[in-house]
Amino acid sequence: MINYYKKVDNKIREIEEAEAGCWICVINPTETEISFLEEDMNIDRDYVRAALDEEEPSRIESDDGVTLIVVDYPVAENDNDPDRTLFYSTTPMSVIITDKNVITVSAKDNVVLDELSSGMVKGINPNLKTRFVFTILLRIAARYLQYLKQIDKLSNYVGGQMYLSMKNKGLIQLQGLEKSLVYFSTSLKANEAVLDKLMRGRYLKLYEEDQELLDDVLIEVKQAIEMTGIYSNILNGTMETFASIISNNLNIIMKRMTTITIILTMPTIVFSFYGMNLNEAANGLPIANVWFPMALSLVLSVGVGVLMNFIQKFK
Repeated sequence: MINYYKKVDNKIREIEEAEAGCWICVINPTETEISFLEEDMNIDRDYVRAALDEEEPSRIESDDGVTLIVVDYPVAENDNDPDRTLFYSTTPMSVIITDKNVITVSAKDNVVLDELSSGMVKGINPNLKTRFVFTILLRIAARYLQYLKQIDKLSNYVGGQMYLSMKNKGLIQLQGLEKSLVYFSTSLKANEAVLDKLMRGRYLKLYEEDQELLDDVLIEVKQAIEMTGIYSNILNGTMETFASIISNNLNIIMKRMTTITIILTMPTIVFSFYGMNLNEAANGLPIANVWFPMALSLVLSVGVGVLMNFIQKFK
């Protein structure tokens, strides 16, 4: 799908066809649309297809006056698994800058681009290409920060539920959030490397206002990287704490089961002697009435239970 946007009457509006100074938004293009961009817009096919590969690394390159910037943006996903909360990942998006237009390409619906096209972001102008590109990067960095706060709230909520009731569902949810933070950390560091290259001014000409905007983007990305590290450490500590609690609870249960097994062994031993198919004289057992082995079993069981409790208390 290809849409064209331009600033008209101080607002971003969709137009019918490409014009100089417009923004071309490409979402999950077909082969026909890729051929159109290649032939009519003189865009390298590899540049267009860069964002369609989920494993495409963040990078920046320039050739024949066309600059390609590939960055990762965050995505909130729901795999419809009732045992999991939201799962966060990253996916690449390419920004292609020509002498006339800015072209964005992504394989999935992009919340950041939706905000720009709907007019939610004020003061943007696709005709000011460098500033418009930096605005996109700033919105991506802000989206990372927003999702990181959501991850923190989700981990706190799941952790609180785990303290009340230790279930596998909570551990699976925490593991999913931990995986999300790993994706964020990797993508943010790659994006930071791209921004550092842009900061040198070799690929895009930077004016004073553009420089300030790029500084803001770098600050946001660095803050997101720091928050990712902090939340990841907290989540790792939480997972280790719950693992220790589960192990400790298992040890307590095994001790109780062992104690019960030893207590129940006493009646088994007593009744084994008195239940032998031998006569009283050959047996030589005292008081071979039914009440005596029952009483003896009860006394031995209580005695062993008290002894085991004493040992565990003062161990």
